[in-house]
Amino acid sequence: MDTLRAIRARGITKCFGDVVALDGIDLDVTQGQIHGLVGPNGAGKTTLLGLLLGLAVADGGSLEILGTPVGRALAAPDGVAGFVDGPGLYPSLTARQNLAALAALRGHDARTAGIEDVLDQVGLTDVADDRARGFSLGMRQRLGLAAALLTRPRLLVLDEPSNGLDPAGKKHVHGVLGRLASEGTAVVLSSHRMDDLEALCSEVTILATGRVAFSGPLGKLAAENRELDYRLLTSDPEAARRLAADTAGVRVADAVGAGHDAEVLVVRALVPALDELVVRLVQAGIALRELAPVVSPLEAAFLALTEQQETGR
Repeated sequence: MDTLRAIRARGITKCFGDVVALDGIDLDVTQGQIHGLVGPNGAGKTTLLGLLLGLAVADGGSLEILGTPVGRALAAPDGVAGFVDGPGLYPSLTARQNLAALAALRGHDARTAGIEDVLDQVGLTDVADDRARGFSLGMRQRLGLAAALLTRPRLLVLDEPSNGLDPAGKKHVHGVLGRLASEGTAVVLSSHRMDDLEALCSEVTILATGRVAFSGPLGKLAAENRELDYRLLTSDPEAARRLAADTAGVRVADAVGAGHDAEVLVVRALVPALDELVVRLVQAGIALRELAPVVSPLEAAFLALTEQQETGR
């Protein structure tokens, strides 16, 4: 048994009547890893998260969580916590009372359950005695994260945890998730926010119509992806344009993605051709001041899958 593996799924299938939600899903997540789950609506993300949380059982395939095979019972495996479709809260109770009630349901004494600690971790200490019904979406998300942290999970499963968060709240939650991963907790999160996933995740799995379209490090996704548009800012835009036009595999776009900055060149290329262009720029003594994708590899892959689904209808 691989003691470092938090999730091992092989050939997972799940149907709802005639609808195939998951069709032969393989997934590997190691301890201490933040793993992103991406896909268009209806791709199977929520169903997969539900399986990991014990809210549903697979029709076929094998699933091991924290080294233990998952059976046919509807129950959250030991060491797993999180939420799907938003956290379940008691609106008439305060944040502190919500956590105390959850601790009591799990057979823990609220006085020793670590409630104050998790409230502090998610930045809700100042509103701990406010009723949850008055919380914003972002505050409810943070309270749901606090509830999950009460169990000191070894696998944390979160569905759109950044929903409703302002920049300060997002930074706070990102810090919590990063610290958990550094301490060995595996985190699986689904989000439509590509920037969040790129900031947090070491690996991603992209689902499309219930199947895995890609799974692996973000760097591998960039290498395997189709051509991307890149913003290129140099010390000599005209010379850079001539070099780009003369580099095999590089195409110069006009002003797309450049906004109103005439000095920004937009080029379209695969990574190897882009690398060659950078080498040629340096050799020509042209300073490279900015090189960034107009649309990130993860977002480009997501958009490509979405377009494929729409054209396939």
